[in-house]
Amino acid sequence: MASKVVPFYQSKHKHYDYNYRSLDTRSMVKQYSSSSRRRSHEELHQASASKGMMYHTELRQMQQELSKSRHVTREQLDMLERATVQRLLCEDAISRAPEFLVRLRSHTVWEKSYVKLFCTVQGFPMPQVRWYKDDVIIGTASEPGKYRIDSYYGVHSLEISRCEFSDTAQYTAVAFNIHGQTSTNATLIVKRFRGEEEPYHSVLLPVKLPLLSPPVFTHIDVQFIEAFGVSFGTEGETMTLTCSMIFDPNLKHLQPDVLWYRNDVQIKESKWAEIHFADNCASITLPHLNKDDEGLYTLRLITRGGVTEHSAFVFVKDASAAVVGAPGAPMDIKYRDANKDYVILAWKPPNITKESPVIGYFVDRCEVGTDSWVQCNDAPIKICKYPVSGIYEGRSYRFRVRAVNKSGVSNPSRATDAVTALDPADLARLHTIRLDNDKQIVISKDDLEGDVKIPGHPTNVHAAETNSNYIVLSWDPPAPRGRESLKYYIEKTMSGSTSWQRINTEIAARSPRFAVFDLAEGKSYEFRVFAVNKFGMSEPSPSTGPVLVQDHIAIPSPPSAVRATRNTKHSVLVKWVASKEASELMGYYLDSCLVGTNNWEPCNHKPIKYTSFVVHGLTTGKKYIFRVKAVNAVGMSELSQESEPITVQAALTSPSSPYGITLLDCTNDCMTLGWKAPRYTGGSGVTGYYMDHREVSHINWHESNIKAITSRAENLTEGSFYEFKLSAMNIAGLSLPSEPSHPMKCEAWTMPEPGPTYDLTFCEIRRNSLVILWKAPIYTGNSDISGYFVDICEAGSKEWRTVNQKSTSNRYLKVTELEEGKTYIFKVRAVNAAGPGKASEPSEPIVVQFIPGTKEIAAGVDEEGNIYLKFECQDMSAASQFAWSKSYEKITEFSKLGIETKDNKLVFTHPDMEDLGTYSVMVTDTDGISSSYVLAAEEMERLLALRHEIRHPTIPLKCELSYEVFERGQVRFWLQVEGVSSEATCSFIVNDMQMTDTTHKIGFDKSTGVIEMVMEEFTSKSEGTYTVQIQDGKAKNQSSLVLIGETFKAALAEADFQKKEYLRKQGPHFAEFMHWDVTQECFVELICKVANTQKETVYHWYRDDNQIDPEQPPDQETGICKMLISEFSKNTMAEYKMTLKDARGHDVTTLNVSGKGTWNRLLYSCVTLSGESASQLKIQCTPEGIRLQASVKYYMEDMKVFWYHKESKIASSEKCRIGGSSEQVWLHICDPADRDKGKYVLEIFDGKQSYKRSLDLSGDGKLPFYRGKVLGGLPDVVTIMEDKTLSLTSTVFGDPIPEVTWLKNDKEIELNDHYIATLEQGKFASLTIKGVTTEDSGKYGINVRNKFGGETIDITVSVYKHGDPIPEVKRGDLRSPESPKAKTEKIEGFTVIS
Repeated sequence: MASKVVPFYQSKHKHYDYNYRSLDTRSMVKQYSSSSRRRSHEELHQASASKGMMYHTELRQMQQELSKSRHVTREQLDMLERATVQRLLCEDAISRAPEFLVRLRSHTVWEKSYVKLFCTVQGFPMPQVRWYKDDVIIGTASEPGKYRIDSYYGVHSLEISRCEFSDTAQYTAVAFNIHGQTSTNATLIVKRFRGEEEPYHSVLLPVKLPLLSPPVFTHIDVQFIEAFGVSFGTEGETMTLTCSMIFDPNLKHLQPDVLWYRNDVQIKESKWAEIHFADNCASITLPHLNKDDEGLYTLRLITRGGVTEHSAFVFVKDASAAVVGAPGAPMDIKYRDANKDYVILAWKPPNITKESPVIGYFVDRCEVGTDSWVQCNDAPIKICKYPVSGIYEGRSYRFRVRAVNKSGVSNPSRATDAVTALDPADLARLHTIRLDNDKQIVISKDDLEGDVKIPGHPTNVHAAETNSNYIVLSWDPPAPRGRESLKYYIEKTMSGSTSWQRINTEIAARSPRFAVFDLAEGKSYEFRVFAVNKFGMSEPSPSTGPVLVQDHIAIPSPPSAVRATRNTKHSVLVKWVASKEASELMGYYLDSCLVGTNNWEPCNHKPIKYTSFVVHGLTTGKKYIFRVKAVNAVGMSELSQESEPITVQAALTSPSSPYGITLLDCTNDCMTLGWKAPRYTGGSGVTGYYMDHREVSHINWHESNIKAITSRAENLTEGSFYEFKLSAMNIAGLSLPSEPSHPMKCEAWTMPEPGPTYDLTFCEIRRNSLVILWKAPIYTGNSDISGYFVDICEAGSKEWRTVNQKSTSNRYLKVTELEEGKTYIFKVRAVNAAGPGKASEPSEPIVVQFIPGTKEIAAGVDEEGNIYLKFECQDMSAASQFAWSKSYEKITEFSKLGIETKDNKLVFTHPDMEDLGTYSVMVTDTDGISSSYVLAAEEMERLLALRHEIRHPTIPLKCELSYEVFERGQVRFWLQVEGVSSEATCSFIVNDMQMTDTTHKIGFDKSTGVIEMVMEEFTSKSEGTYTVQIQDGKAKNQSSLVLIGETFKAALAEADFQKKEYLRKQGPHFAEFMHWDVTQECFVELICKVANTQKETVYHWYRDDNQIDPEQPPDQETGICKMLISEFSKNTMAEYKMTLKDARGHDVTTLNVSGKGTWNRLLYSCVTLSGESASQLKIQCTPEGIRLQASVKYYMEDMKVFWYHKESKIASSEKCRIGGSSEQVWLHICDPADRDKGKYVLEIFDGKQSYKRSLDLSGDGKLPFYRGKVLGGLPDVVTIMEDKTLSLTSTVFGDPIPEVTWLKNDKEIELNDHYIATLEQGKFASLTIKGVTTEDSGKYGINVRNKFGGETIDITVSVYKHGDPIPEVKRGDLRSPESPKAKTEKIEGFTVIS
């Protein structure tokens, strides 16, 4: 049966009812109930035709008999269980050797069926049982799924699934404890099925009974893969508990019943709990946690083979209240009595630790179908129950409760389910008579009454509930009732008085119960009741007698004897003695507190009724104290005394058995043994071992030692063979004995070689390597041991090879180059001068594989500057401990090392280079989890440097201390640090004197790290050294600034300047002082910008103190003022000044353009623009020769202009004249000849860059002069009368023949009948003007040109009228044909200006 072993104290509190009886009992009751109902139905069918009322009576009697039979069966089962518990209690008190109460019995079964062997054993301590098959021990791991061994309170079982013919054998159960052992055996015969044999024989049954198939019991083995643990939640959150499991066999048509329980009460599907089961996974979801959900949750899987369950506690703490300091919400709201007039509610109070005590409760109601909550009581009620009145018959309501203290009101509790205002007694008066065809008749007792109309008086009037706030009256309805609906009126009177006062005058009671309020506490009252229907009022009922208004329950007394014991690494078991006076006890609340903090926290948020509780969620290694308080409906008790402080650690258990017993030395009558320590220590170190021995031929074992400190067996018989077994001991107890060793002969060792090594231990098993450790031999032979050899062999092979060809002096060796997944066996041999000695016993098989999740040791430095080695292990048991070693030797000297068990650290308290070496750690009570770390010199140097940095930390600076001057002359000293905490501080020190906020403004913005000090007055006395000191916890830093000598003078000058500038800017002032700029046109602009001006502000420009007027007025919007110098030259060199003035003050700005520096910068800017804008060189013909020239934006004599001919610089001379105008530079070559041919270069240099233009006058022949010319024939002035015809004729020349164009007033003449132009033979050009008029007067010209160039000759024509005297025309400044006016023409290859 796959059931979980439950501690005995829990089984005592377990509730057993009909649902947990055995399957056979349930089946019997079900069949009996079914047959009884079937028989009753037939009899009812026969009787309904004749006597309906007789059927009703018989049916009621039959139901009563059935109820009695169920009750008797339940009592018998409970009595049997109590007897069993009592017997177990008696047996636990007896200390004795094992004894079988029920021995094994033999079985004969068919093949492929399953069998279960049972035996019951008693003894103290509880005996352990081992199972053997033909004297071979049975292990569940040998054939997974084949065997299952269970033990449950002394009942031990061996289950064999799907028996085979080979399972026929003798099975033995051996029970043993420290007092002895005993055994029992049985024979199992497995038969094979043949055709002629029938495994099951049918049984003839009476014909009238149905033939039932034989019962088939299927055992389902349930194993939990993942199960929910202790969980913590907060009100309002969602929590899901999940269990994954494996079923063997997994039959879809035969799944277990999955039931969830809270505190042994089954949880049904509702809006507060969602239950799911699919794919072998069971879960329950609590969508909205309340403290009502706190408790022990149990998942039970019920199969035909038994019950498997898993349990864990769920804690639900209070949600944050809307008001700080308000109490937690009440819980477990229940209604005890619901009728037409009121509902009595009861609830549990919240746990209070830090909050002020609860002074009362408010009860709210909400009618179903609405969301409106109405407060039922005006003043807080002090006890945890209250009758809610003011409800309407037939309507349904939900209720909730809120707690109140002096800080405010708590959150509301979880609302109750809907409650309908009906009287249950009304339903009890109805009776149902079943007829044929599933028809029924419902009648009331009122229908059986006679003709009585006025009701009788109520009876049995009494106080059902009494307390200081109210009294609940209850009575029996009158008989007869008058066949009409009843109402009741209640009257009261003081005891001893005859003056009755009606209580419910306005609203009559509709149910035979009524809550009476507004009574004087401590007084006695009497009550009576009248029944009323529509026919009249009854006589008054008899008086209740004196009823005293007071609480019948008192606040419970505090619990006592609170004690805490270790449980797990995160929990403590707290026990206490129940309160001596505790009427109607609801339970207990526990509080915990860290020692030294006085900060009490609630351990449970819902009262528990038992006197022990496991407190979870504690911190390992911390000390706690606990206190308990009892609670009932009236309130909470006083606090119990605090428990003794307890450190949270795992509970101690006895260790596992030692193993690997080896003979290490032997004399004539003494044998020295070695063995391996237990794999699991039980959370405490092994304090010693007990050894037993026996001769091989003997049965009984003898103690070898009384004190658990020796490894020697003495007083033995020489030459005899002995077996040994060991038991380990710690403070929790004694382990089970080990397996007996193999037989060892007692004879003295005399060989010269050393004896065997022992205690082979393996650690750091990785994918391709491991580390093997061993202990030195006890028997060293004739000389000292010089080294060791390690031999290896693959499992299943007999070929041993030596790992290390050279012996090692260490007692450890790292074996590499292993194959992952393979299994190896090792032996170690010691070596002395005589040679290798006896090998150790072969080790257990070691599988070379990496344990997933295993981490390595990490080195680091903690916050306090301690160098440490840390190892993290996730697969620890509750009793696991970390064993640190250096060079694989246990660390025993702690003058320079310390071990922190909480964080699994090895701390170097005084680190230096002597601490270098290999450090290793092994985790006890695990599957060999271990690791090592080689601390080398380089790593130690790094850790030491980091240690120094942490122990002497510095606050990093983003920038050092510096200063800046504000516009009013204030000086700000500031620096910025990296991120600091809110606790950081700073101080400014000037010349060894600390500054304060009273003398200067000091600020420290910790979010940005900016520290500043502002000095309002910076004077000559401020010279000195400025220092800022910063401290943040242990971290410190400082920064200094030296302001002495020239550095201070510069700062003081800047401060004075800024102060003056601030004063200057209070009136009209220059925002930008005068400066110059050169435009693209090479104009020089003097620019400044003004600010804070008004209409009254006066502007003046001066040149060498002479006022001048600028061409552009100031721009009032932008404040920009400009003075334009269009022709910049030495004549414009002067000091320019501009002034501003109004009533608020004045300002002035000056610019000295006559200075050499300013002049050169201006000149260079002009030269740069001229050089960039220079055109290509052009040729101009002159009477003296030719001129090479280039157009520029501006030219002046001071510009650096150079000419080169054939890369030789040309100096100005009579032959070559260099010059220029304002927009041209030129080179004039007089009387050009062939030697003047070549490349000419013009260079303009601005001081940094050269700008060059070139022209090549190379070529064959002479320089060209065959351009178009006017050879003669035209006068300078012509005078003619109007209406005449004027003919102007000239001889022209050019090669090729030039083109001739006639001009009038410098515009080309449009030829027509009035103007006629001709060119004959390419040399005679004429212009004829017919019928001249005065409009034809003007300047005429002839333009002659070809591809080499040309010229234009001007003629003045004057036309006068008839009768007028001939006018005298003055000769104009006209050129003769030999010296025509120059015009530019394009010539092939270059440009000629003629």
